[in-house]
Amino acid sequence: MIDLRSDTVTKPTQAMREYMASAPVGDDVFNEDPSVIELEQYSAKLFNKEAALFCSSGTQTNQIAIMVHTTPGGEVICHEESHIYKYEGGGIARNSQCSMKLLRGNLGKINALDLPNALNNPQDIHLPLTQLVSLEDTSNRGGGSVYDYQEIQRIADFCQTNKLPLHLDGARLFNALAVNQMDPGTYAQVFDSISICLSKGLGAPIGSLLIGTTEFIYKARRIRKVLGGGMRQAGIIAAGGMYALTHHVERLTIDHLHAKQLADALTQLDWVKDIFPVETNIVVVVLSEPTRRDEIIHTLKDQGILCIAFGPGMIRFVTHLDLDSKAIEKCIEGLKKV
Repeated sequence: MIDLRSDTVTKPTQAMREYMASAPVGDDVFNEDPSVIELEQYSAKLFNKEAALFCSSGTQTNQIAIMVHTTPGGEVICHEESHIYKYEGGGIARNSQCSMKLLRGNLGKINALDLPNALNNPQDIHLPLTQLVSLEDTSNRGGGSVYDYQEIQRIADFCQTNKLPLHLDGARLFNALAVNQMDPGTYAQVFDSISICLSKGLGAPIGSLLIGTTEFIYKARRIRKVLGGGMRQAGIIAAGGMYALTHHVERLTIDHLHAKQLADALTQLDWVKDIFPVETNIVVVVLSEPTRRDEIIHTLKDQGILCIAFGPGMIRFVTHLDLDSKAIEKCIEGLKKV
């Protein structure tokens, strides 16, 4: 099967497995695991931040960040299609006890011009206090769309003026950096906290990193413990993340090329009405006949192609490091048979 459901389906390469098997380990709750420490220090330096925290998932890093930045009864501003809102199990309400101000914007990206009206008047006791702005780059629901960095700077300026922290859900941040060709440290300077995922396009089997100031990460570590996220000999899985950061970043452009090849082929098919602009490794298809979505997904499976429903009348395909050019060619041939 050619699995295009997500870039989370990747399996560790043999070289990564060997690197993980030989990783030195210790007790990470005691802050004694050398492989975890190496990963945290490397990622913090990469993004020109003071510290980092290794966690089990991107949902965990996002939720921890929001808990650090907010207090119960506050409000978080984000796009209405944000992962922190749609795909984290209502965690903001449950964990941080905050409400959300949902903004619309092009392909999952909010606009700085919309922020003034989203900011609650702190003198109005009827309204929750606005406490955080969160962005997602790339935007999953936006079809892997990438922020214009000038827009991010305008959003950051607004946050600084209004003394609001700015968080980044960077689950696929390295895909964005591959497009805008920015240095991670330069990109990260406007954010108070950043979450990056190691188990998507980078191909590690598990793990995400939360990056910020030393004080922020100290608070985050305590919350991770409260949430049951303290891990013991975690160096084995941290080593997979370290290998991913040092070996799998530059090759992301290959996934982007494969996604564009799929999109070009899909535009020629009569069951495809439209395709979201393809900037990275995600291809979102709008169907000519929305009611045929599940039928088409089943037919594609019969052709040896796995994809996923992405809302009414939409299907998503995601390229990743487990798919080489031959797999993409085979996939295109299968698409044409539907």
